[in-house]
Amino acid sequence: MSQARNHGVDHRPVRPFRNRVAGAGASARRRAVAAQLAVGTPVLPVLVVALVVSADLAGGAGMIWLPLLVAGPALAATTNGPRGVLCVGFLAAALGVTLGIRDGVPGRELIAVLSALVAVTLASGLASALRGRRERVLAAVRSVAETAQHALLKPVPSTVGPFQAAVRYSAAAAEARIGGDLYALIPTPHGVRLIVGDVRGKGLPAVGTAALVLGVFREAAHDEPDLLAVVDRIERSLARNLGRDDFVTAVVAGYPRAGQLEVVNCGHAPPLLVRASGTITPVEPVLPAPPLGLRDLAGYNPGLHTLSFADGDQLLLYTDGVTEARDGDRAFYPLAEGLERHISREPARTLGALHEELLAHVGGRLHDDAALLLIRKPAQRGAEAEAPVASGTGPDVPARVSEAKCCF
Repeated sequence: MSQARNHGVDHRPVRPFRNRVAGAGASARRRAVAAQLAVGTPVLPVLVVALVVSADLAGGAGMIWLPLLVAGPALAATTNGPRGVLCVGFLAAALGVTLGIRDGVPGRELIAVLSALVAVTLASGLASALRGRRERVLAAVRSVAETAQHALLKPVPSTVGPFQAAVRYSAAAAEARIGGDLYALIPTPHGVRLIVGDVRGKGLPAVGTAALVLGVFREAAHDEPDLLAVVDRIERSLARNLGRDDFVTAVVAGYPRAGQLEVVNCGHAPPLLVRASGTITPVEPVLPAPPLGLRDLAGYNPGLHTLSFADGDQLLLYTDGVTEARDGDRAFYPLAEGLERHISREPARTLGALHEELLAHVGGRLHDDAALLLIRKPAQRGAEAEAPVASGTGPDVPARVSEAKCCF
């Protein structure tokens, strides 16, 4: 899933609208404080200096407290820019001289304290400048990662063909914003087609493999009338480009005509089918198949599972980052139970609640990439209910699908 959108990287839970309105005042105050800190006002370091001065005035102990003034510029280095650090250092030095004269501190000792204060201020200013440079570089990297994420995992609109749709994605590497999980949902001349997959491994190699799979899928989904042919295209491409130990688990689905859904499962977790009545059933593969990239080792092909998909039905596809998320007691997240609690007629609302519950289950931070894709078939009216999903579907298609099923 680290980043809150229905179609992208998501790290912020979706909250009800009323809660957002009720908290508008608090949000405004937080924004004001953040803006004040952003312009370089060293509020906290000045408070630390003020506490040291207050302690000295109250105790009158002179040298016991004056060395602690260096805490002000040192803290400013973590929260402010070089200008803020120098301002705090100058303030601490001025107050130190005033207190030293007031307390009768010997000149040699007072010079030693001021020398240490100047040295810490200069070092803190340099550290602040370097920190600012690193933050600018990180911001640039985040921007590039965000652009790459949008190019790789393109936003999914709320309506695709006859379906309502929503996506939640969270990358385990929150700063990277992208990972090895993949998804796509596209309309084609052969009906709406979708894929959810999980690349073995993490980091840039996994991202490269995910990009390869999605590129082949988007091309093949438009070119191939048979869903198994789409899977074959992906398999052949991975066989040419992956190493022996690399593979991709995936579920590829299609909606070739009204009321019928096709599913091909390649070593992936079974999708959850939610009937209009509320019944939740895992869509187990007709024939267990190896992950993409390992077909030559297994020696057999995946099977095509055809099932009815009527008005009000929903299908949830996900990756193992969701079902293998553990809480403090090492218990897995119960996805089916969570789906039963939060299912609604709005896929975005359902996934928002699931994602929020998932983050609460793991304590706020996922340790693996996680993707959720939910489609719902709303009720159609009039002629739309009987219209074909896309061009290229006709009376001959059921026979072709039956032939594909009989072979596996």
